Amino acid sequence: MEGRESCTVERRRLGFFLLSFVALVCLCDPIPAVDASVHDYFGEAFASRSNAFFFHGGSEGLHAPRSAIPPYSSSSSAAPNITTGTKGKSFIRFDDVTFIRTKESANAQSEMQQNSGSVEAIILDIKDRKRIGGSYLKSDMICCTPQLADEGGCKLGEVIIQRSPDNREWPRRITTSFAGRNQETKMDSVTVEIDKTGMYYLYFMFCDPHLKGTIIKGSTVWRNPSGYLPGKMAPLMVVFGLMSLAYLVLGLIWFLKFVQHWKDVIQLHYHITAVIALGMCESALWYFEYSNFNSTGRRPMGITIWAVTFTAVKKTLSRLLLLVVSMGFGVVRPTLGGITSRVLLLGGTYLVASESYELVEHLGNINDFSGKTALFLVLPVTLLDACFILWIFSSLSKTLEQLQTKRNMAKLELYRKFTNSLAVSVLLSIAWIGFELYFNATDPLSELWQVYWIIPTFWTILAYSLLVVICILWAPSRNPTRYAYLEENEDVEEGISLTSSSKATGDSVTKLGEDVEEEKRE
Repeated sequence: MEGRESCTVERRRLGFFLLSFVALVCLCDPIPAVDASVHDYFGEAFASRSNAFFFHGGSEGLHAPRSAIPPYSSSSSAAPNITTGTKGKSFIRFDDVTFIRTKESANAQSEMQQNSGSVEAIILDIKDRKRIGGSYLKSDMICCTPQLADEGGCKLGEVIIQRSPDNREWPRRITTSFAGRNQETKMDSVTVEIDKTGMYYLYFMFCDPHLKGTIIKGSTVWRNPSGYLPGKMAPLMVVFGLMSLAYLVLGLIWFLKFVQHWKDVIQLHYHITAVIALGMCESALWYFEYSNFNSTGRRPMGITIWAVTFTAVKKTLSRLLLLVVSMGFGVVRPTLGGITSRVLLLGGTYLVASESYELVEHLGNINDFSGKTALFLVLPVTLLDACFILWIFSSLSKTLEQLQTKRNMAKLELYRKFTNSLAVSVLLSIAWIGFELYFNATDPLSELWQVYWIIPTFWTILAYSLLVVICILWAPSRNPTRYAYLEENEDVEEGISLTSSSKATGDSVTKLGEDVEEEKRE
């Protein structure tokens, strides 16, 4: 009775924890959509480098256009305005890009001067980065100097560009000039079509030091042939679509087993069911989020928040499931006992840390944060993951030792298979983290952007595979004694042991008495 009561109390605590979190998410006010493939500039300043001033306007992986034009829904109010001629093509469009210089810079010019300063928009494939600047002229300058202009290598006051022999229009230069003493100048609404697959970078640059302090406002729209989804993220829509089907198949198989043996279901099976359901919802939400983003060009913050939340909850419950299974919950012990509060505290802390990091990663631009800020967000998640791993393997060690002491071979074999699977997943994770670090270190400019989708896909498949292993090992069956904790069986085993010991002792005493009687007769 005490075991059942404590189990009920533990279930209520876990249910209250989950319901409280869901209620907190539901009470949040809806937030309007944010830009994604639309790069916005909110009065940002230019940075100085060499003898030039530049502003990074964005970078995306863009594919060459396809012959077939994908369907596009123009009914959405959030969709950027594009002309019929640009459907099915890759392009970069400049929308309301405005340059604002300081009053001192404007007043220093002549009222009648038609060109009193200019800003250049430079678009280049990252493979052509060495064509920007005077490296081919054996100079470290970015802007053309009087000496280089006299040598005929460039035009004074412009960014030095060496044209590609394959296409004399690239790298692309678009110049916008200030007139007279005007403090502002607006860039023409230009659409630059992309006809070659590559990682494209956009820089706004000027060479005139009198324009120091100039800021930029407006936006640019980047589009691939199949939609507005950035090239790095495009394959992930297919990945999460397939993962939704994979979780659906796993859920159907698990549900059939669950219904078939519902009388023998233990509490651990409900936890596994919850993780499967969360994985299914998570994959479906991410697919819907990417699909919506791809068709409208805007990232819907409401859907993204739900997708991020389901991801954080699923990751937390998955780690808690591994932890309680490693502790032998429902197998060698009926409840977690006094450590329930510590388990829930670790889970709650991980949920908050993971949710915070995921929100910044998907709804902000983590590259815009300082190193300390990024470390502040990543470090707690990493440390908590390490705590989970250490606690899981230490609990597994104790559980295996306990099963070996009791000589429960069925459960011992079950946990050995689970331990081997978990150890393989950890080794794969460590190897993959090393690969990620090497990959990022050797590709700082994202030249290998077409394979970036493999990195998050690996973690998604690994988590799914580990869940499948747990479902196979702890599948509901008519003979739950191989994994379920049954107090009666434990008592029976102890009774059998005591009976055997008593019988052996009795036989020894009887034999001793017979020997004594025989000695007396002699």
